[in-house]
Amino acid sequence: LHNHGVWRPKPLLDTAPFTLSFNCQHRKNHQNSQALWKLEAVQKHLETLSKEYQQVSHQLSADSLNDFEQRTLRRRCAHLSPIAAAFQEIKEAEREVQELEAMCTELDSRDEKQLLQLALEEKESLDRKMNMLCRKLFQLLVPKEKYDRSPVILEVTAGRTTGGDICQQFTKEMFEMYQNYADYKRWTFDIVNYTPAEIGGLHHAAAHISGENVYRHLKYEGGTHRVQRIPETGLSSRMQRIHTGTMSVIVLPQPEEVDVKVDPKDLRVDTFRARGAGGQHVNKTDSAVRIVHLPTGLAVECQQERSQQLNKEIALRTLRAKLYQQVIEKQLNQEQSARKLQLGTRAQSERIRTYNFTQDRVTDHRISYDARNIKEILSGKEALDKLINRLLEFAEIEAVTQYLENLQALEGE
Repeated sequence: LHNHGVWRPKPLLDTAPFTLSFNCQHRKNHQNSQALWKLEAVQKHLETLSKEYQQVSHQLSADSLNDFEQRTLRRRCAHLSPIAAAFQEIKEAEREVQELEAMCTELDSRDEKQLLQLALEEKESLDRKMNMLCRKLFQLLVPKEKYDRSPVILEVTAGRTTGGDICQQFTKEMFEMYQNYADYKRWTFDIVNYTPAEIGGLHHAAAHISGENVYRHLKYEGGTHRVQRIPETGLSSRMQRIHTGTMSVIVLPQPEEVDVKVDPKDLRVDTFRARGAGGQHVNKTDSAVRIVHLPTGLAVECQQERSQQLNKEIALRTLRAKLYQQVIEKQLNQEQSARKLQLGTRAQSERIRTYNFTQDRVTDHRISYDARNIKEILSGKEALDKLINRLLEFAEIEAVTQYLENLQALEGE
């Protein structure tokens, strides 16, 4: 309390930069939100915020406040109110869990198997609720990432391997997976480039995806994805030899307003005939467009529309997004390095996930998470959504851990 008993917030409390990554051993022990919730430092900080909320609410009722003090307190109260409410909700759920645990112990001692089973099922339901409430609370604690609500440009590119078409086929499956996932999330998925391989796979493709919180869900998909499988044809299939291939995914946030000036003199525009599926216009008209930005060497293609002019407009918009990406790259590195799940880097060359078909297993190497049933994940529905949400939860845990460390550093100054 300062100046006439009016509360003043600590500066920079919620905007301290995140700089650490998943390289601290103690972070590895926080496998879910509930484990982080039980930490003494977390409990102490939330208790402090809850008391502060009560204090600020009481201060708002004072008649001696001027307009500036009223506005300051209202803003802080609005920030603390959902945190305090979520904190109390979790404490209540925690008490219910403790009561159920005591009941289970008693029922077990009395050999009441049927009632014990019902109690255990209710406890599982409460545990899920607790984890959901903890995630909600931690999301309130840390600052929102700037581009989470933005649409994205998603690009897939086949890697190279000494196994023929394994990379191209896998790239096609991955692109279709993201297309299905967009449908599952009710997003809009517009293909802007599609370059098929001669043997049925895919060399490269790009799509513009828009909808609710698209970048938030897809930002950790960027990187190198590895596939291990026995080819369906050829000598390797007969010998049951496992081949390894790769493909890369790039996810670029695309804010609604991308203000990047592009000098027409810096552009080389080429037209060519569209390739792949697309209707009667394919291979009959030079409707596809490639634009090269000469100063940077960036090149984009679009063959989505029958109209060359429309394809040019889409390609130019994509080029602006890529140029804008260079502008925001530094910001993303500075603001999100603790949450990128790539050991503090945004390197697209890093192998982030392995799809092992012979063992029917998908492994995300950043969080040591294994999932079974590759077909379910490649279908782009619930199984993929579960994996992506697991990544998001780990990122939230890392963000809260860093938030508390920054807070302790500020308090120690």
